[in-house]
Amino acid sequence: MLFPEPSEFFFTAGYNSPIGRLDLAVNEAGALAVLAFEGRWMAPHGSKDARWIEDPRRLRVVTTQLDEYFAGERKHFDLTLDLRGPEFHRKCWQALLHIPYGETWSYAQMAAEVGSPQASRAVGQANHHNPVAIVVPCHRVIASNGTLAGFGGGLPAKQFLLTLEGARFRQAPPLQPSLFGELAG
Repeated sequence: MLFPEPSEFFFTAGYNSPIGRLDLAVNEAGALAVLAFEGRWMAPHGSKDARWIEDPRRLRVVTTQLDEYFAGERKHFDLTLDLRGPEFHRKCWQALLHIPYGETWSYAQMAAEVGSPQASRAVGQANHHNPVAIVVPCHRVIASNGTLAGFGGGLPAKQFLLTLEGARFRQAPPLQPSLFGELAG
């Protein structure tokens, strides 16, 4: 007789932030497994038969720390994390945790930090799959020229977070309207 694999339980809540609604989930032990922009989250990598139970009480520590962060009162999160993914992604996410509040690294710096100096694009993909946005600060990674690039929550949200933290970055010059016409035609 075959026995089904046991279900894994995650407790969820929504969080209204200044950059939009966020979806949150912790595992049974209370470790943060998901902090994603609304509609962009997935089950943690490798979790089989996950069960999702809405229970905002189990996320109070997370929401309190997010409230403090968005109020400019918290610079470091003190949360246990459940980061699941391929080894290279986990290595990148751990490196993200070393970027100080209010500072930025380029994708090239991140690639060098994880021991793969030619892997800037792979670092970008790992950041794209970061299951715990903001707390694992992928928003602190910018293009080598100092401009904002790529962010699951959109560049306005990335700009908001970096401005909140007092980080330096350059605004990308707007595309010339005439180029749009030439490219579209």
